[in-house]
Amino acid sequence: MRQARDLRGGHRPRLPIRNPADCPGAQAHRRAVAQLATGAPVVPVLVIAVIALLDLADGPGANWTPLLAAGPALATTTNGPRGVLCIGLLAGVLGALLGIQDGVHGRELAAVLSALLAVTLAGALASALRGRRERVLAAVRSVAEAAQHALLKPVPERVGPFRVAVRYSAAAAEARIGGDLYALVPTPYGIRLIVGDVRGKGLAAVETAALVLGVFREAAYDEPDLLAVVGRIERSLARNLGHDDFVTAVVAGYPRPGRLEVVNCGHAPPLLVRGSGTVVAVESADPAPPLGLSVLSGGAPSLQVLPFDDGDQLLLYTDGVTEARNHDREFYPLAEGLRRHLSDDPGRTLTALHADLLTHVGGRLHDDAALLLLQKPAEPAFPAQAAPESESDAGRPAASLSAVEGGAWHSDRAEHPRLPRAAFTPIGPSVGPSTEACTCTLMPR
Repeated sequence: MRQARDLRGGHRPRLPIRNPADCPGAQAHRRAVAQLATGAPVVPVLVIAVIALLDLADGPGANWTPLLAAGPALATTTNGPRGVLCIGLLAGVLGALLGIQDGVHGRELAAVLSALLAVTLAGALASALRGRRERVLAAVRSVAEAAQHALLKPVPERVGPFRVAVRYSAAAAEARIGGDLYALVPTPYGIRLIVGDVRGKGLAAVETAALVLGVFREAAYDEPDLLAVVGRIERSLARNLGHDDFVTAVVAGYPRPGRLEVVNCGHAPPLLVRGSGTVVAVESADPAPPLGLSVLSGGAPSLQVLPFDDGDQLLLYTDGVTEARNHDREFYPLAEGLRRHLSDDPGRTLTALHADLLTHVGGRLHDDAALLLLQKPAEPAFPAQAAPESESDAGRPAASLSAVEGGAWHSDRAEHPRLPRAAFTPIGPSVGPSTEACTCTLMPR
């Protein structure tokens, strides 16, 4: 019945979309490839086969059977205990047959087979221990991923009027999280965001990053002034950090259209991309110390106000990006890379920029690196078009509508051909011969 109603209403039935890669043949092929890649005993079997062929080709005068122990030894690195035992059994059977064919003495053949058995048993034990460590590592990875999602919450692609993209890479690949931090939250005072870098690495840096993010998320909702948000983070760090610990950060806000507020606390200057493609570093006119050191330095952060129009973009990053070096010890040119990979899609821009960064350093970063790109997309322009008049509208004067002011629409007649049927209630006297201020309540047809 529901499908029939959908067809009568002009809607196509929702059919399940099947990926061609999900067919049974493709799944079997993927399983075979995965098994081969994760340790199917192909290489050990090939090694044993090559040794057996060499022994057969060399004739009865040579004895290659001791080299068969290479089979189970190689299987230890890729296979489980069962696979190692199977490879050892295969090597032992071939060793016995080749030894008998070559006329090896009984004691010498027994010694070779005993060594082969010892290598196989030791390899099976090592394989079992390796599998246990891999399971523990997988559990640690899952915990790290959960901690990352709790600490560095995923940022949606659209937040208010902005398009956002984030790329984060921890220096410790197995840990997944580090001392770099970022957050973007919509608040009653507009969109607010922070990108920072904690001094040091390891669990202590992660703990400090969690502290900063927690205070920022609370203060961003409570404080109407962006400097007050920074002040609350500073006071919290002063109570909880040591004398030599600090956090560099950039806190930004978008309180109203066209106005961007930036507070830089000892961090690398953000890059502002104008709609024309010009990349400008937002240098602070009055540099402030990092968070946690204001008591020692006596300085206070200042608020920068910048115009931020449609088509503009703002890139915030950590020093793990700008201090990344290549083999020639050259720093990564972030501004140049941003110009080269700039596009209208922030996600595509950061993907290309991150790939370029990894190419620059040779494939692996040696410090935590975070990139956050904020874009104010240009609003599409809709040219005014005359709506066709109905027979009931013939002879009526043309109506004009303006923007909503104070919750009331202004119209010079009770209905408009481009709007749904509406009921208008006058809220004031007539302001002209054909103009009347009215409240409008839209009603479904």
